Parts: sequence; C-alpha cells; structure tokens
Amino acid sequence: MSRTTIHRVLDRRSALAVGAALLVTAGAAGAAVASGDEASRPTTSAAAPHTADEAAEREAAALTGTAKMYRKTTEDVTFTFDAHLAAENNGDPSKATGTFRFVHLDKPGGKGGWAKGRIDCLMTGGKVATATGIITATNLKDVKGGRVGFTVHDTGGTDRVGYSWAAVGGPDGTKKLPKCTSSAPHEKVRKGTGDFDVTPWKVPYPKAP
Repeated sequence: MSRTTIHRVLDRRSALAVGAALLVTAGAAGAAVASGDEASRPTTSAAAPHTADEAAEREAAALTGTAKMYRKTTEDVTFTFDAHLAAENNGDPSKATGTFRFVHLDKPGGKGGWAKGRIDCLMTGGKVATATGIITATNLKDVKGGRVGFTVHDTGGTDRVGYSWAAVGGPDGTKKLPKCTSSAPHEKVRKGTGDFDVTPWKVPYPKAP
C-alpha cells in the first residue's frame, strides 16, 4: 500500500509499484470527510438457524459488517457492507441487494475520499464473499456510476479484505467490470475496529435427471 498521504497526487506508475493505493486522489485531495459520519455499522446477519424450518427460510447469502484496515501510517481506511441475497434468488447472485461504503482519510477525522453505493451481485463460498456494486455518491472525481468489487474473508479472527482496484491504484469509474469480480483479500482488518460476517451461499448444484 502507498505510504504517502492522500493529499498527494500519485502517478500511475507509483500506484502500480505499491500494488494497492486505496483511492484515486485526483479530485479527492483537500475534500474533508468526517470519519464518524461515513462508516456507520450496519445490522449484522441473523444467528445460525437451529431448526430445519429456520434453515430453509434463511437468506441464500450475506455479507455484513464494518471495520478499519490495518495501516503503518496515520491513514484511516474503513469498509462497510450490508449485502444480501434472498432465499428466492438463490440461483441468481445478480439479484443481490444492499449497500456498501468505503472511506480513506489521511488521518482519523482528516481529509480524504469516500464513496457509497448499491450492491448488484453477491456470491459467498464458505466464509469468503465476493460482491460488486455501483457507486451512487462520492467526492471522488469521475467515478460515480462506476462498478467496484470487494472480497472479504471472514476468518473469525483477523478478517481480510480485497477490492477490484487493488492493482491499478484506485477506482476509475469503469462500467465494464463484470459482476461479482474482485481481487484476493490481501488487506488485514485493524484489531479492535470491527469485523465482517459472511453467510455461506447454498449453491444450487445441478441434479442428475
């Protein structure tokens, strides 16, 4: 990850060199964001069902929670998810609904960038989730309306997070990213700042005739 603050304009070569600068700084530098307002914790998914009826009625998949990313700098980076795939849509992950938000500040309460949007795909395997969504509001230039992707590994300890722009420096407003596409969950959650909960997908395996 970049060791410079979000105040500076990173050229594309340096962003690729560090592998995963979180946000595009062009258009975001100098934009003040209150960290407390930009990352409220969503309602987490229900506890595991205890009866056959409850198991049959549970949602097909879910990704919920909020947490800050580990940094060796003063950067304050938060991801928040409230994504769900209803039981009746078990065979179509593109019918997932919900919201996402990410915030990147140069320091807690400092300046930086943020974006939020609506989920448009969710797939989970065990305790790993991959989701995508469309940015509906942001202070980052030229990314509104673009699709971004996220991957979360709910380890039960130090969760991990990945995002579709990890190798290119920042979200660029692309509408060509396929649904449910993201990077490996390479980042670690900062201990004590929250966690994520993944509900495993009930994969609709085909049956022999």
